[in-house]
Amino acid sequence: MAELERFLAFAQNTCYEAGRLTLGYFYRSVEIISKADDSPVTIADREAELLVRRAIEKTFPDHGIFGEEHGTKPPAASCSYTWYIDPIDGTKSFIHGVPLYSTLLALTRDDESVVGVIQLPATGEQVAAAKGLGCTLNGRPARCSTVSDLGKAVILCSDPRDLETIGKTQGWRSLWAACKYPRSWGDGFGHAMVATGRAEIMLDAGAAPYDVAAMPVIHREAGGGFRDWRGEETIFGGCGVAANGALLERAVAALKG
Repeated sequence: MAELERFLAFAQNTCYEAGRLTLGYFYRSVEIISKADDSPVTIADREAELLVRRAIEKTFPDHGIFGEEHGTKPPAASCSYTWYIDPIDGTKSFIHGVPLYSTLLALTRDDESVVGVIQLPATGEQVAAAKGLGCTLNGRPARCSTVSDLGKAVILCSDPRDLETIGKTQGWRSLWAACKYPRSWGDGFGHAMVATGRAEIMLDAGAAPYDVAAMPVIHREAGGGFRDWRGEETIFGGCGVAANGALLERAVAALKG
């Protein structure tokens, strides 16, 4: 447990510093580069990830690193830990001056999510968790809501058009229609809302491991859960759904149908 406490403190501090770096470029005119998959990237993404990578390499040189912008470094043969970095989750929000982007940092042990941090630089919020240590919002205990009626639930996603690509159109549309308030407050921000009880369900379509590596431990420790659309708790499923404990299985069942 002491080891996880150390990892969590490192993740919180490092993610905060990376988020602060992004604020230096936020709401400014920055060059936008299109990557091979046509997604945008900026100097803020790249510099923030470098900050995190250097901190990891200095503090935990044996650990692996999986970053969105600067590639993968495998862990040492005797090490089972890998860090996942998404320096700006929601770059499209960032480049349009929308403050709902996040900086994500997660640690896995043998592919299990054991530490996760969602830093929301522009709103000043940090959601953090480690296995067995609970979930916090700016240092105070955070919990998912207890809403058990879909008709009273808030459901979130990043881009509704992405949901059409996952092959479960009827399932997500029925779930979307059953909830009280559908909103497109997505990416890491959406997960932060579910983990802190301000929304009940968050849908991810087309998620890379660094997009969701922080989510299983955060939602578990907050009293909810994270699954891919096949119902497995994995960061490698290419998609995801997070929900409070009362609605998780219903959400997964709808998406599997």
